[in-house]
Amino acid sequence: MSSTDPASDQTAEQRHTALDAVHRALGATMTDFAGWDMPLRYGSERDEHQAVRTRAGLFDLSHMGEITVTGPQAAALLDFALVGNIGAVRNGRARYTMICRPDGGILDDLIVYRLADTEFMVVANASNAQVVLDALSERAEGFDAEVRDDRDAYALIAVQGPESPGILAAVTDADLDGLKYYAGLPGTVAGVPALIARTGYTGEDGFELFVRPEHAVELWQALTKAGEGVGLVPCGLSCRDTLRLEAGMPLYGHELSTSLTPFDAGLGRVVKFDKDGDFVGRTALEAAAGRAASQPPRVLVGLVAEGRRVPRAGFAVVAGGEVIGEVTSGAPSPTLGKPIAMAYVDAAHAAPGTTGVGVDIRGSHEPYEVVALPFYKRQK
Repeated sequence: MSSTDPASDQTAEQRHTALDAVHRALGATMTDFAGWDMPLRYGSERDEHQAVRTRAGLFDLSHMGEITVTGPQAAALLDFALVGNIGAVRNGRARYTMICRPDGGILDDLIVYRLADTEFMVVANASNAQVVLDALSERAEGFDAEVRDDRDAYALIAVQGPESPGILAAVTDADLDGLKYYAGLPGTVAGVPALIARTGYTGEDGFELFVRPEHAVELWQALTKAGEGVGLVPCGLSCRDTLRLEAGMPLYGHELSTSLTPFDAGLGRVVKFDKDGDFVGRTALEAAAGRAASQPPRVLVGLVAEGRRVPRAGFAVVAGGEVIGEVTSGAPSPTLGKPIAMAYVDAAHAAPGTTGVGVDIRGSHEPYEVVALPFYKRQK
């Protein structure tokens, strides 16, 4: 999941999370993201990044869009509306999936939690939450199911990093050891009712805690206190972006868009043609799968700089004087100590170790090494 890019999506009225006063008291640098005033960083984004990699970081993600789908045909609706096989998800588990247009273009990437037999929570990216809500509501016609906008019903706090299980265990008696990756369970954290999910967008072990907004401040403070002895720090959207980039995780608006199908993005695995019934985009996606098999589209690869200049989204990738691709995300990597990027490049130049590849940075072709994604994988 995404919503890290601090793009300036100005709206008439900026929204504030339940933790807004906490962020300001901590001296956060705030930024507008998808109409929300969000913390970009509290101090050094490099220090925040390294804290998550080596200890733990605390994030406010309350700008994400929660949509509840309930009713006897909730699973059938989601199987029709999304590309994944949601009916096959067991209670208490979560699934990464996508919602596509009829032409196969990606409207958003999502995480869907199955809370009960007939109850699901769909979590959309902040910038796409209304689009996803509208699409689900429209696609619900004819199904015995209700689509409910629950964006105001939740605050979302994430604790991520190798020390996160110990920090959370200090304030809950929930069975964290038994909680698998991409699973969630209801529990009590620091006396606050929460959905505890073992999910995240950093490449580290960690948890996302869905709570009522009025409980957000006390939960944040309890987690802060529990993490004092192990180096927990508050973290903003800036380090969240470099963490997900190192982990090779796509960001909507960069690696994913309506102009790409899941097969174009190298994520055709999320499309489940073997599920029962039709689904929105099936015909177009079957054609996209066929094209991808016979004529590979550009491939999403990692690029590691040989020099110090940082590539940015939209910069051309070049080889032999020809444009062979485009950078989708780029930043200095605190873990690798070098600039890195994700880019879509022609299949002929996509193999790890391919030489002679560069990025056009303001007219200068800077040399880059093609590597397999992700750049970083945590030790289990």
